Amino acid sequence: MRLDFTKMHGLGNDFIVFDGITQNVHLAPGQARALAHRRTGIGCDQILIVERPTRPDADFRYRILNADGGEVEQCGNGARCFVRFVRDQGLTDKDEIAVETLGGMIYPRLEPDGQVRVNMGVPRWQPPEVPFVADGVPRRGFVYDLDIGSVTVPVSVLSMGNPHVVQLVEDVGRAPVLSEGPMIESHPRFPQRTNVGYMQVIDRGRLRLRVYERGAGETLACGTGACAAVVAGRLRGLLDDSVDVMVPGGTLQVVWQGEGEPVWLTGPVARVFDGRVDLDALEVETT
Repeated sequence: MRLDFTKMHGLGNDFIVFDGITQNVHLAPGQARALAHRRTGIGCDQILIVERPTRPDADFRYRILNADGGEVEQCGNGARCFVRFVRDQGLTDKDEIAVETLGGMIYPRLEPDGQVRVNMGVPRWQPPEVPFVADGVPRRGFVYDLDIGSVTVPVSVLSMGNPHVVQLVEDVGRAPVLSEGPMIESHPRFPQRTNVGYMQVIDRGRLRLRVYERGAGETLACGTGACAAVVAGRLRGLLDDSVDVMVPGGTLQVVWQGEGEPVWLTGPVARVFDGRVDLDALEVETT
C-alpha cells in the first residue's frame, strides 16, 4: 500500500504528516516505528494524521503517533505544522482552525508573517488530570519530591493535554537529560508515562529548555514542553506572563496570564519535502 506524505518540522522537531481525508491511513504500531526509523525509514519524532472530525465544533481531528508507535494526546509543534499542512493541501481556506485531539480542542492560527500561534488550552495540575500518583501535599508551584534511583529531586507536575514533569536546573547544558530522563519518563508514579523537561531560568522573560519526550527521546524542540515550563516557572513565581523559550532548535514564544487562562504558543514551521512511501516495503519488526 502506497501513501503520500509530507515531511515538516517546527524548530527541528520533525514530523511525517499524512492526509487521512483523501486517502485511507491505518498504521499499526510496528509500521509507525518503521516509518520513524532514521536509517531504514523516513525518520521523524512523531507521525501526524489529519482526519475528519467526530464533533460538530471541530474542523479536523488530529492523531499523533510517537516514534515508538504509541499514540499520544498532544503535540504543540505538531499543531503548528498541522495548520500549515491543511492550508497548503487545500483542505481549508481558514487562517484559524478548530482541531480535535485526544487531549482536547486546540486552535492553531496561521499568522501573516508565516508563524503559527496556537491556543493550547488551560493547563491542569490536579494529580488525576495529569495523571500522576501524588504522595503527600505539593509545595508551592505544585512541586513534588520524586525519587529517581538513589536521589530525590523536586519537580513540577502538570498537564498540557499530555503529562509533563519540569525540573529547575542551574545549567541546562549539563542537565542529566539522557541519563535521568528515561527513568522519569517511565516512573511508576506516571501511569501513562510522562514528558520530562529541564528548565534554566535566565531572567523573568527568558528560559532555556531541554525535553526528553515520551516515546521519542530528546528532541530539538517540544511545544507542549515549552508551555509546561512557562506554567511551572510562573507557578513558582520565577517568570512573567510572556516568555521566550530557547530550545536546541531555536526560540518559541509562550504567553500565559495565569490560572484559568489558556497558554498561547507561537513559533515557525517548515515544509521540507513531499513523498510517497510503500508500507509493504518497510522493515517492520515482527516481535
